[in-house]
This record gives sequence, structure tokens and C-alpha cells, in this order.
Amino acid sequence: MSERLEDIAVKMVANGKGLLAADESTGTIKKRFDSINLESTETIRRDYREMLFRTEEAMTKCISGVILYEETLFQKAADGTPFVDIIRAADSIPGIKVDMGAKPQAFFPGETVTEGLDGLADRLKTYYDAGARFAKWRGVINIGDGLPTWGSIKADSQALARYAALCQQAGIVPIVEPEVLMDGEPGTHSIDRCAEVTEWVLRTVFTDLYDARVKLEGMILKPNMIIDGKNARKASVAEVAEKTVKVLKSTVPSAVPGIAFLSGGQSSEEATAHLSAMNSGYDLPWALTYSYGRALQDAALKAWGGKQENVAAGQRAFRHRAEMNTLAALGNWQQELEKAA
Repeated sequence: MSERLEDIAVKMVANGKGLLAADESTGTIKKRFDSINLESTETIRRDYREMLFRTEEAMTKCISGVILYEETLFQKAADGTPFVDIIRAADSIPGIKVDMGAKPQAFFPGETVTEGLDGLADRLKTYYDAGARFAKWRGVINIGDGLPTWGSIKADSQALARYAALCQQAGIVPIVEPEVLMDGEPGTHSIDRCAEVTEWVLRTVFTDLYDARVKLEGMILKPNMIIDGKNARKASVAEVAEKTVKVLKSTVPSAVPGIAFLSGGQSSEEATAHLSAMNSGYDLPWALTYSYGRALQDAALKAWGGKQENVAAGQRAFRHRAEMNTLAALGNWQQELEKAA
């Protein structure tokens, strides 16, 4: 294959750019649209994503790749241009979410395992032909009373490794996303408990990736930050940055070209501040950037509101959030805030 996995992975995390996660399932985007009293139809979903993908300044300067839902990968803009072509024209890389969601794991109450391995090899060929050059698979780990369990962590870790190997075989860079939930139930865990569980999860995942013969230079890690639960929020920006970097340095090999964080229930501003603090305060062996959905889109969704006359306002909001996160990926966000004050 003409494109090397290592080159694609490096481009995904290069120059302070990050990933736009626009891979919301039909059910998830309906919930987002419900928040602005907007019906979710294929045409409206297309119009919303076209607004984002045609925000030229944000896409060319800030966004290295876009994670798409299967519907969107094959969709065309209102003028008939395939979305994949619009994304490529901005020198951004089209990607695809390939998992089928987290489902209850038999005999593990309160825990899930992500499904979607059956038939994945054939689907990946189809996605590659459609233009996707990276993929994403999310495993979900909940912290609770007696949770997580080893059996649950191992099941999701092995699924992530099998998915990653299939992607690389198909010429597609895998984003490996083991998410320890901040907003899971009951969400009362401390930041130290998050650190303990995340370290356990990441050590397990990289062992399974090694066993599956996955090339670390041709993958991207998409982890949670080390943060206290949604109902126990106390940690400062500095503490989140310090503990996240410590866990990553103890678990993630330097051969991995980049780490693109999920926002995981944080506000847009929190996700930006935490990323910037890590990049400005620490010497890191990999690129640290963003792979945000809500943290990039929320303001744009509200400004747009489903109205054609608000497209420019929605694009301005998206561009602003993208620019702020690119500053954070370069470690310059706080400095720019102070200059503007």
C-alpha cells in the first residue's frame, strides 16, 4: 500500500492539530438535536455536518482528521460533493467509527464489552475504498463499588487489540480508545482512584496490543484524562495535568506517535485548559492533542440551531473552539488568554 501507517499517524497529531469527533451515532446525535428542539433527519444531520466540514479556516489550520459515522462517510453535501472530498480538500484525513457500541457483559453486572468484531475485516475494506484512513473503537470502563473487574478490563482490552490488528492489516490507522468514565455511575470516585484504574487499563491494553503484533508506530491512543468523578469534582487544572502525565509516562511506550484525548464529560473550557497545562508544563515523548466531540461542537450546535441563516454563526463558534484547542495542543492557550485580558 502506498500510504504508510506511520506517516498517517504522524499527520494525525502534527503541528498542534487535532481530531474532530463527528461520529455520533444516529441515537446520540438525536439527543444533541433534542437539546435545541431540532428533529433528527438524514438531511438535517447532513446540513449540520456540512456546516462543520466547510468551516475552511478551522479545518485547514486546526483539524488533522475527522472521525465519521458510517452514514456520514458515504454522505454527500447539498451540492453533491462527497464529504470525504471536502475533508481531503482541507488537507484533513477522513476516519470512521467501527465499533457497534458497548453492550452489557454476561455475568459482569454493571460492566460492558464493546461489540463489532464480527465482519470487521470486510467492513474495513469497504471503508478503505470509501476513503477512510483511520478508524476508532471505544472500550468503556466504569468505576464503582467493586468495579471495574479484571474480567471486564481484559475483555475490552483484547477486543481493542484485535480491532487494531485488523485495521493495520487493512492499511488503516487504529485509534485505540479505552475510556475510564468520569460521568459513569455513581461518579463519586477520586482523582487518585481514576489514576489507579487508568494505569491498570493502559498497562493491560498495551500488553494485549503487543501480543496481537500491533505496530505501535502506526496507531494513536485516545484515553481519558485523569480526573475525579462527575459528582466529586475537586481537582485543579494543575493536578489533572500532573496526574495524567504521570500515568501516561508510566504506561504508554514512546513508540506511539501521539495521544489524542477524549473530552469525556468535561466542559469545553476544562478540556482545553487541561490539555494546554500538559503541553506547556511537561517534556513529553509523544504529541499530546485532542479528539473532541462535544468540546468542539456544543457552541457551534447552539449557535446554528438548525437554521440556514445561522450557518455563519455556527461556523464562527466551531472555529473559535478549534483554535483554542490548537493553542492548547501547542501549550500556548493560557498565554493567549493572558494577552487578551
